[in-house]
Amino acid sequence: MRFLKLDPFLMGLVSAVLLATFFPCHGAAVPVFRWLSIGLIALMFFLQGARLSRKAVVDGLVAWKLHLLILCCTFVLFPLLGLLGHALLPNLMQPEIWMGVLFLCCLPSTVQSSIAFTSIGGGNVPAAVCAATASNVLGIFITPVLVGLILSKHGGAAGNPLDIVYQLLLPFILGQVLQPWLGPWAHRNKKLLSFSDRGSVLVVVYAAFSDAVMQGLWHKLPVAEMGVIALVDAVLLFVVLGITIFAGRAFGLPLKDEIAVVFCGSKKTLASGVPMANVLFPPASVGMIVLPLMMYHQIQLFVCAVLARRFARMTQQAEQHEQTPEIRHAS
Repeated sequence: MRFLKLDPFLMGLVSAVLLATFFPCHGAAVPVFRWLSIGLIALMFFLQGARLSRKAVVDGLVAWKLHLLILCCTFVLFPLLGLLGHALLPNLMQPEIWMGVLFLCCLPSTVQSSIAFTSIGGGNVPAAVCAATASNVLGIFITPVLVGLILSKHGGAAGNPLDIVYQLLLPFILGQVLQPWLGPWAHRNKKLLSFSDRGSVLVVVYAAFSDAVMQGLWHKLPVAEMGVIALVDAVLLFVVLGITIFAGRAFGLPLKDEIAVVFCGSKKTLASGVPMANVLFPPASVGMIVLPLMMYHQIQLFVCAVLARRFARMTQQAEQHEQTPEIRHAS
């Protein structure tokens, strides 16, 4: 039940936002933090490539029967729901906030929490590992394309395509090339690299919100709109959870596979999302654009923690039901 609590990473994010609010970087510090953010983003995706074993990548890309449904939820259902919401209620939030919601919808799934919740719920953990891996690998390629399509449709400004190549794709590919040599070291130092990843995200968040604060973020964003963002995020999550549960049962998936679909198909990664936003959007817009993602991150932890416990009871009851005839037959 630890997911019901505020995790240290979220507290770090809040601290970074508060620090940027009261002590934003300005003047000569701005280019320093900008280049630092670029370097940390490239390092993060390089290490992601180095950590992923070739077998995990192949399994995540080849085992398509279960994963196709998860990938459709992540990269088709979410964007369609985001576009539908924007089309129905374009004036509900500011354009940059709506862009943040649409950006959230284009992101890949998480890895750690998807696997953890699938495990807690008694689901198919190997499938969750492969699905989360496939989502993150493909997301490096698919997310920039989806964001570019949405931006062109809504008249937004996209980042330089070369930045996407240099900061996301090439570091990841280089990490994969060097994985046979760096992989064992990366697996031995998982905690250190996790700390490095999260520290990198905190630096990027501080730099992004510093730019936004200097542009008058908190004057543009009323407190009431924060509640609207949370409501939109919650509705989006509950709709996707409902659809994934229905789809799993409509396709006749076993309960364990259904659990993997629900948790992998409804998650959105914050750890990769913030760096991607920093590459894809103008610096002055990043702070506001990542707000919906930061709020969605915590909402998904709360809701999925409760749902995982419910699934755990269901799987336990199903196992007991399966064992009962065997016990009777043996007696």
